[in-house]
Amino acid sequence: MKPGKEGVETLLAAEPEEADRILEELGADALKRFLADWPAWVHAGQELPEGEDWQVCLMLGGRGFGKTRAGAEWISQLARDHPGASIALVAANVDEAREVMVEGRSGLLAVARPGEEMLWEPSRGRLEFASGALAFTYSGAHADSLRGPDHHFAWADELAKWKQAQDAWDNLMLGLRLGDTPRALVTTTPRAITALKAIIGGEGTVRAGGPMSANPHSSERWRAAMIRKHGGTRLGRQELEGELIEDLEGALWEREAVEKQRTGTVLYDCPRIVVGVDPPASVEGTCGIVVCGTDADGPGYVLADLSVAGLSPEGWARKVAAAAEAWRAHRVVAEANNGGKMVEAVLRGADVNLPVKLVHAAEGKVARAAPVAALFESGRAWFAGRFPALEDELCGLTWDGRYHGPGTSPDRADAMVWALTELMLGKEPAEPRIRRL
Repeated sequence: MKPGKEGVETLLAAEPEEADRILEELGADALKRFLADWPAWVHAGQELPEGEDWQVCLMLGGRGFGKTRAGAEWISQLARDHPGASIALVAANVDEAREVMVEGRSGLLAVARPGEEMLWEPSRGRLEFASGALAFTYSGAHADSLRGPDHHFAWADELAKWKQAQDAWDNLMLGLRLGDTPRALVTTTPRAITALKAIIGGEGTVRAGGPMSANPHSSERWRAAMIRKHGGTRLGRQELEGELIEDLEGALWEREAVEKQRTGTVLYDCPRIVVGVDPPASVEGTCGIVVCGTDADGPGYVLADLSVAGLSPEGWARKVAAAAEAWRAHRVVAEANNGGKMVEAVLRGADVNLPVKLVHAAEGKVARAAPVAALFESGRAWFAGRFPALEDELCGLTWDGRYHGPGTSPDRADAMVWALTELMLGKEPAEPRIRRL
């Protein structure tokens, strides 16, 4: 097998049995050299910027992305290049610093090159590299332990877990002052804590990292299982995709509350179903199309987000007609301000016998959304599935009347509000229902 990147690609392309055979044929010494060839194994998002004017590199990554390996390789190379360096290794606690950063499967001892002798003294939390550079372990739960020591470089692992994150980080950075280019690497799965958000917005910070799926070396079976279990949820987007998801102050919907109101079940036989539509103001805009229903006991459910973008009025109106037929809806509720009549015209042209209610937005989006938010808060409305784009918009609506979510307008959220308002907060006359022939 050829060495370097080409060899890794050959190994990844091979069937499991063939890959095992290739590794066995290498022999112990050659295998160790092959596995230690970091340039051959590194993947997108693991490489730190070279030659740039930065002080902190923030590597936000999902579980299994390869953050620990990247951190250990970076520190190891710094130790080779700077024999007299003093290096800080900071984790959530000293046990994790030892078990993950130093002794772990992808830690500093594991990534040492063949022939590199290292002296690790667990009782002192002190690691001496072959070059003579020294690394010291610290706990992010004891900020005062970082008050005083000075370092050339620092590796901060899982900062989002540190109990004294802000104080510990501040003390670490105050002591990061040795040499001409003191630098720190933060490797962490994101959580919206103050310290992490401050680092993101700080001067001299660069970004790296990526989702779990960016690592071609992790188990496909494990990745698939995690996506099946957590894909689309706040936990999944945070822990697998490496997204920093935070609640806005004064948000109508908070992330934790959304998770609590998720049934995880898609209901196909609600006694009453409505398709909410928020037409776009232009061809480039998004047409919000959200299907909601009520069950026999009265609660409302968000059943589907079928929103589309970049279509002509006839194009998105036909998507509305298709959604109504697929879900056997009783009614379409469309905002008339931006061409709602087109929805009615296209439905009529398609011979769909379905009431279309055109509503006018006399109030602002937040004023319309507030009563619907109260339905979720009181347990009368639920998300029957996972709708990340819709949920991002809902969590971007705040009580001060502003929208802070993705895009320029909460089209999906507005469509959901129209549908649930019709179902839960308006009158419920008997209506015909679409059935396929």
